[in-house]
Amino acid sequence: MKKNYLTGFLTGLCGALLVFMLMGTAYFRFFYAPRLQTVPIGDTKVSEDEEEPYGHIVSKLSVLQMLIDTYYLDEVDNEALATGIYKGFVAGLNDPYSTYYTKEEFSNLQESSSGVYHGIGAVVSQDRKTGVITIVRPYKDGPAYKVGLLPDDIIYKVEGEEVTGKDLAEVVSKMKGKEGTKVNISIIRDGEAEPIDFTIVRQKINIPTIEYEMLEDDIGYIQIIEFDEITVSQFNEAIDKLEKMGMKGLVVDVRNNPGGLLESVVQMLDRLIFKGLIVYTEDKYHNREEERAEDPNKFDKPLAVLINGNSASASEIFAGAIQDYEIGTVVGTTSFGKGIVQKIIPLSDGTAVKLTISNYFTPKGRSLNGTGVEPDIEVELLDELKQLVTIPHDKDNQLQKAIEVIKEQIQ
Repeated sequence: MKKNYLTGFLTGLCGALLVFMLMGTAYFRFFYAPRLQTVPIGDTKVSEDEEEPYGHIVSKLSVLQMLIDTYYLDEVDNEALATGIYKGFVAGLNDPYSTYYTKEEFSNLQESSSGVYHGIGAVVSQDRKTGVITIVRPYKDGPAYKVGLLPDDIIYKVEGEEVTGKDLAEVVSKMKGKEGTKVNISIIRDGEAEPIDFTIVRQKINIPTIEYEMLEDDIGYIQIIEFDEITVSQFNEAIDKLEKMGMKGLVVDVRNNPGGLLESVVQMLDRLIFKGLIVYTEDKYHNREEERAEDPNKFDKPLAVLINGNSASASEIFAGAIQDYEIGTVVGTTSFGKGIVQKIIPLSDGTAVKLTISNYFTPKGRSLNGTGVEPDIEVELLDELKQLVTIPHDKDNQLQKAIEVIKEQIQ
């Protein structure tokens, strides 16, 4: 009898727990999940096989919530818990370019693409394989430049937390902040036995997306630092002024340019090439979208484009199109090899998600993802120049080679 009683008790207890879990799952699905659905999915139908993994996730989350509520010792920050779930969900794609942005991170991202933000004033890059984050270039006279950060410095810690392998956008967000506030950064520098600590005062950064000047022998020089919203007008203004000054040839420098907006690079290439295909993309359904030059005119002077291993994304679209149409000579070293397109999708609560949505191809159908643009003339930058923030033109062996190429075509 005792045995029957015990068996009945355990059976009843397990049944109660099962009912509790099912009710929790139902509550989550019907009351909580709908509020998170901020991007409409239309009339798309999902089969039971496709839906099942997500149903399992929802069920497991309800169990984890029950365990945390029952056993976890400290107070729970529900917002931080939710953010961790969203970030982890996207991180599970194992794509270094797809990420979830909090409200603050998305706001900072929008600031950067408009050409103005508050932070340390430096371009950074992340190695896709190792996760190491490196200073590519401090902006001249910016906070990072003033305290002594150099190209190739490895960012080891931000506010005491190691950042290798962390999402790049998240790390950049931590370095940004209100003007006048401080951020502590530790770097690893080649030749130094121990990490070096810096305290940097954040300030308003006006990103200098274009710099230009007339070199000797009437050769124009335009450096494109990033492809942002304001870059198109700055680029056109630079060409107009150089042409009025009697420009006979042009060097466009996209070395250390991490990329930027597809729309911007397309409009800038429209100024340089004949009417025709600039770049095309293909998504997971093999849908093809083309970006074409509409201006019937073409830049008709000798042209050279400088690239290196930090020239990525939009920079590679720029160099690849020039190379395919054979209207300029690409000089330097092989570019980064980021031949994929991301789309930022804002959500209704102020957050956003960035997803890799397609591959892009040059006008001749070349995919540059993982391979990059190979220069027509390969020139490695001299070792003694690699950690200089500003390289004098007369010492810059890559630039001098590009100038040599232009001079040969002018004569």
